[in-house]
Amino acid sequence: MSKIVYLGMIGDIMHPGLINIISEGAKYGDITIGLFTDKAIATHRRLPYMTYEQRKQVVENIKGVADIVPQDEWSYVPNLRKYKPDFIIHGDDWKCGPEQELRSEVFETMKEWGGQVIEIPYTHGINSSSLAKELQAIGTTPDVRLKSLRRLIAAKPIVRIMEAHDGLSGLIIENTEIENGLKKSSFDGMWSSSLTDSTSKGKPDIEAVDLTTRMQDLTNILECTTKPIIYDGDTGGKPEHFVFTVRTLERNGISAIIIEDKVGLKKNSLFGTEAIQTQDSIEGFCHKIRMGKEAQVTKDFMIIARIESLIAGHTVEDALERAYAYVDAGADGVMIHSKEKTGDDIKAFCTEFRKVHPAVPIVVVPTTYNHIKEDELAQWGVNVVIYANHMLRAAYPAMVQCAETILRNERSLEANPICMPIKQILELIPGTK
Repeated sequence: MSKIVYLGMIGDIMHPGLINIISEGAKYGDITIGLFTDKAIATHRRLPYMTYEQRKQVVENIKGVADIVPQDEWSYVPNLRKYKPDFIIHGDDWKCGPEQELRSEVFETMKEWGGQVIEIPYTHGINSSSLAKELQAIGTTPDVRLKSLRRLIAAKPIVRIMEAHDGLSGLIIENTEIENGLKKSSFDGMWSSSLTDSTSKGKPDIEAVDLTTRMQDLTNILECTTKPIIYDGDTGGKPEHFVFTVRTLERNGISAIIIEDKVGLKKNSLFGTEAIQTQDSIEGFCHKIRMGKEAQVTKDFMIIARIESLIAGHTVEDALERAYAYVDAGADGVMIHSKEKTGDDIKAFCTEFRKVHPAVPIVVVPTTYNHIKEDELAQWGVNVVIYANHMLRAAYPAMVQCAETILRNERSLEANPICMPIKQILELIPGTK
C-alpha cells in the first residue's frame, strides 16, 4: 500500500513554490491535500478570493495530487489525528516567526504514530503573501465583492465592519492589520453610512441626498478597495424607488443594504426618542422588503431589516414581533439598534431571536454599549458588528488640532508630529509608486 503524504494548502494563488513542494512530496507517496476551508482561514487571514469549491477544482487537477480533504481548522492536529498520514510535508519557513508554535504541534502529533515531518527549503522570491498584495492592488470585480459578505458570515464567528466615508478612509480599512501570534486581525468590510457621508459634506443627515449623489462617493471607495460594502439605505424610500436602489447597488457589487422601519422625513435617532418618526407598519415594511427581494438578479445581495423598536421606546417583544415578520417577508438578516448603555436589551433580543432563527444573521452597532467585546457579542448570537462612524469622528478632532496648532504658532512646524508624511499617504494609493 502506498504511503500517505499530507500537505496543508490554501490554494488560492498557485505559484512555483507550491508546485515544487507537491512534486517533492510525491516522491514519498500519495499526496493528500488538506485544503483549508474559508472557516479555517478567515479567523487568521483575509478571506480567499476563490471559494472552497473553486480552489478544490484547481488543486485536484494538479499533477501529483491523489486526494483532497477539507481542513476546517488552522491547526493541522485534528486532520493529522483523523487521517494519520505517514508523512506531512511543509516549507521550512515555519521554523521562525509566528508559525513556530504550529510546527511544534505538528512534530508532537506525528510522533504519536511514528509519522515523519518533511521540511522543504523555502522557495525564495515568490510567496503567496506578496502575490496576494499584488492581486489586491489590481482590484476585484463586482461579482466577487458582492458574494464576499455571505462567505464571511458563514466562515467567521463575527464579521467586523468599519465606516468609510471616502476613498482614503476606505484604503485605511482595506490595509490596516495587526498581528497577535498566528492570528492576523483586520476589518472584513466597510459601512457606507448616510450620517458620515452627509456630515463629511457639511450637510444634515436627513435622507435628502439621492442615490446618484451617494453613488459618486461609493464609486470612489469601490475603485480603490476590494472588501465588501454594506450600504446604509435609511428607510429605503418608497417601495417603488427601493426596487431601483437594490438593482443599482447589486449591479455595482455592493453586498448588502440595511433599511430601517421608519416613515417620514429622517431625523437622526441619536438625539433621543423625540427624533424618532413613526415606525412603519409591519405589513408596510414587509411589502418593501418583498419588492426589494423580487428586484434582485442574484441570490448573493442581502437586504437587512433594521428594527427601531428599542430606540423608539418599545419593548423587546415588539422588536421580536417585527423581526420575525421581516424574516418571513424575505429579509436576509436583521439589525437591532439601541441607545441603552448596558446592552442588556440587545442581549435579550438576540437570545430570543436565536431560539426561532438559529442561522439568520444578526447585525449590531454597539456605539453606546461599546464596553462589550466582539467575542461576547458573538456568544449572544451576533454575526456582524458595525463601527458606524468612528473614522469620521477620529478625523475631525485630529484636523481641528492641526488647524489650531498652525494658527497658534503661525507656522506648520509644530504640527509635524501630528501629521502623517505625505509620501506615506501616497503609498497607500495603488499605482502611485
